[in-house]
Amino acid sequence: MAHIVIVEDEPDLAAGLRDNLEFEKHTVVHAATGQEGVEAVSKQETDLVLLDIMLPDIDGFEVCRRLRASGYTMPIIILSAKGQELDKVRGLELGADDYVTKPFGLRELLARINAALRRADRPETETLRSQFTIGERRIDLVRQKVETPDGELPLGYYESEILRILHEHVGEAVPRNELLTRIWGTAVFPADRTVDNHIVSLRRKIEPNPKEPRFILTAHAVGYKLVLS
Repeated sequence: MAHIVIVEDEPDLAAGLRDNLEFEKHTVVHAATGQEGVEAVSKQETDLVLLDIMLPDIDGFEVCRRLRASGYTMPIIILSAKGQELDKVRGLELGADDYVTKPFGLRELLARINAALRRADRPETETLRSQFTIGERRIDLVRQKVETPDGELPLGYYESEILRILHEHVGEAVPRNELLTRIWGTAVFPADRTVDNHIVSLRRKIEPNPKEPRFILTAHAVGYKLVLS
């Protein structure tokens, strides 16, 4: 059972989500504005946030930024009618873990929620192998942060897991399907662009020039590989 905050200004959609999540034995709090959402997360421990983008006060991107800047690391899944790749990448850059375009299938959303909630707490003994350097960037997968010469950037859960797997296989091409299977689970196969969008976001956080990547490289017709030399 998880505690989930829904930040959504469409009352019918919010009610439907709440009913289905409570049927799954989760506890749910609904916030109709961005500020209410930030306050709801601050009032008690939250396991996951479902976050709309188009809100009547501050938008969902700003809510996501504020939550990550305040140190919250729970999964954030953006729900939005904005389906352009630029919007998806922007959400991931701000620290969102997933991005679901409206209208969406309920079963797909529940599968994505369950996949996000399966994230296990990393024991302290894993801290050292979860910290490494890529170029001038220090990666901390425990804190889900990238330390750059100009400050810290947040990593979403799926971004962290992609980096973890690529780092396990430094110099080797990791198939896209392997990333999908290991991170999203065999029962959850989002479209291939899901992985690609996360890679675009990661490159913007890690590469000196994201348009000419040096570290996270595309292995054509296969997937991606991490090169540290």
